[in-house]
Amino acid sequence: MAKMMTKTQVAAHIATKFEVTKKTGTAILEELALLASKQAKNGFVFPGVGKLVVVNRKARMGRNPQTGEAIKIPAKRVLKFRIAKAMKDAVLR
Repeated sequence: MAKMMTKTQVAAHIATKFEVTKKTGTAILEELALLASKQAKNGFVFPGVGKLVVVNRKARMGRNPQTGEAIKIPAKRVLKFRIAKAMKDAVLR
């Protein structure tokens, strides 16, 4: 199985594809990540890849795996990434 691309490799690919410097490719990646983090509360769509959404989880009962004792897990907000259908179809076919 092939290894995952690193940030440097992704930036280099962007730089090569669009004929810009590696520094500019890295800046593009960092700006995209910054924009996603700022807009995540409202939902952030990365067209063709997926979207970031904030989900409210309800409180629930769980178990301590060591003791088997029932514990209450409080409600909380979590960030999820939902993969776009086009991406699923392209990767999983």
